[in-house]
Amino acid sequence: MGQITVKPLGYALGAEVQGVDMRAPLAAEDRKAINAAWLKHCVLVFPGQEALTPEQQIAFAGQFGELDQHASQPPATLHPGHPEILVLTNRQVQGKPSGTRNSGRNWHTDLSYTERPAKGALLLCREKPPVGGDTMFANLTLAYETLTPRIQALIEDLEAVHDASLIKGIEQRDPAIVAEMRNRNPPVAHPLVRVHPETGRKALLIGQRIRGILGLSDEEGAALLNLLNAHAIAPEFVYRHRWSLGDVLMWDNRCTMHVALADFDQSQPRVMHRCSLQGERVTGRILRNPSIADRETLIQAVAAVA
Repeated sequence: MGQITVKPLGYALGAEVQGVDMRAPLAAEDRKAINAAWLKHCVLVFPGQEALTPEQQIAFAGQFGELDQHASQPPATLHPGHPEILVLTNRQVQGKPSGTRNSGRNWHTDLSYTERPAKGALLLCREKPPVGGDTMFANLTLAYETLTPRIQALIEDLEAVHDASLIKGIEQRDPAIVAEMRNRNPPVAHPLVRVHPETGRKALLIGQRIRGILGLSDEEGAALLNLLNAHAIAPEFVYRHRWSLGDVLMWDNRCTMHVALADFDQSQPRVMHRCSLQGERVTGRILRNPSIADRETLIQAVAAVA
């Protein structure tokens, strides 16, 4: 393997890594250098990996953490024989529209609707439309650190309810698959602020798949989430990746969120293979009956003691 070079692609996050052939195991010093670049830049781009096989992608990803077997995903969305790979495609699968054809269309952190959100992910571009199909990433550490101290104090101990049913476009999927996914993934509460286990820096855990904030009314929760999301996706915190065939993106899911844009001709194929790294620890708790305060309940409670 040649000498590894890292070239920043954006101010907030994103860097291109050259000198890496993912088909070969990494030397210890190379793995350490890549991990250091990952922690610094949050999103790494490895171009020119067209020849990568599923087995090689799995092996490379496994050098950076335990691989997720995708128990939260419908089996039909996984690579045949390789459950470590989620296939994101708008091609038909077994004569039916793919269950992942419109995945990622709202801002999210991978698997935040589970108790153990992903540590990170490696996404390989297998097919792409002639133009478009970009992915945008936001740095949630910078977003947190640039909030005013009063807002930081306000959100420090709050929990948000993440819900798989809020995945954008989910209503367009096979109802049986949607029902199965909801059964696999009941609502989960996570802190709005989390600490990165390697860097020790605080980051937001937000996005557009949140049902509400525990202890706040619907209006209060929506206003606070809108403020935080709008702040986090300001241009100064975002990197937009324009894909080339053979690109592999490796992102740190512990301090970023992303969105897959529908900015392309939907009749053109877009096929991506994703390996997810399992989170280091459980950070959420399942809510069978989430008690998010709503305006009607609060009005009734006040009236009862008036």
